[in-house]
Amino acid sequence: MTTVQWRPEVNALTTPQSYTVRFIPRNILGYDELAAEMARDNPLWDKEMIKAVLMARDRTIMRQLVNGNQVTLENAFSYRLSFNARLNGPDDPLPPVEDMLRVKVSASRTFVKETARDVRLERLPEEEKLPVISSAEDTVLNLANVLNPEGVLRLTGSNLDFDKTDPDCGCVIEGTRSGRAVQTRLASVSNAEILLAPNIPAQNEPWNNEYTLSVSARYTEHGSLRTNTFRRKLRSPLTLSSFGHPNPPDVGILTGSATAAYVTVTGGSVAADETLRIQAALDPADSRLHLSLLDMKENGASGDAVTVAANGNYVLPGFPGSAVASLNITVNNYAGLAELVKNGYAGWLADVLVVKL
Repeated sequence: MTTVQWRPEVNALTTPQSYTVRFIPRNILGYDELAAEMARDNPLWDKEMIKAVLMARDRTIMRQLVNGNQVTLENAFSYRLSFNARLNGPDDPLPPVEDMLRVKVSASRTFVKETARDVRLERLPEEEKLPVISSAEDTVLNLANVLNPEGVLRLTGSNLDFDKTDPDCGCVIEGTRSGRAVQTRLASVSNAEILLAPNIPAQNEPWNNEYTLSVSARYTEHGSLRTNTFRRKLRSPLTLSSFGHPNPPDVGILTGSATAAYVTVTGGSVAADETLRIQAALDPADSRLHLSLLDMKENGASGDAVTVAANGNYVLPGFPGSAVASLNITVNNYAGLAELVKNGYAGWLADVLVVKL
């Protein structure tokens, strides 16, 4: 019997480090391959006819779902519709169907039990040795994934050690739009940790404050160069100046490599200089963004969240004890911001803002 292969894989989201069990498919079968397998098991059946039946089965199931039915195949699979939407009131209009409709396919308990009964597992070795960055934290602000020009960046992980005399090895910070800098101000380098004072390359526009970080190492004298990039992007602080004046300059925030800022800060009520954060969080229940101001501590104070579902002007209230009573923002590209938060930051994006009078 052929085995089911799996491989241990580092889970970069846990501290201390742990591993996940990852299924490694031997092959990916489509209609042609599945029909061929069924014809091999049933010589009296024609492969092309089997393929046609399989495709007709899928179309039939889809038609039944469109007609509002659920399809349950005994001891096999169940097909049904579900909706990902939230209404504030029972009479609220529904979001567009294409935004909220989901098709759920689930295996029966019997099918899962019989599959598990026959499975034989085979452990594969970990993938080739690579520098793995598990976390990046600014040790001055004590915030993860922040690239502070006045701080010290602490990287933790495994296989991070490299020969600092090898010109091909090292740590590189690169802007997602432009700019690249090899890091030379290294305080310490070991397999488990790198400490460095970051050299942050300039990018085309002030709001392009998003960076990737990679480490390259060679583990034997004549070995091949191994490079790996941190899974999370780092963001540098943005300065909001002249907030003691009636019309401070607009500052782009919460943007990636775009040529125009998705969001701009246009003003606010500020009593003193302060460093704080602005957060954009995607609510999976309603697919809308919620923006709020935060202090500089993880799980610290926060202002009331403001729901954002379109371009426009919004006022974000401050949090208790903050010198920033409110910030006025303009969302210029809601679709771009929602896409960035959802796919680039797994639903949660924050910028550090240095507010000055």
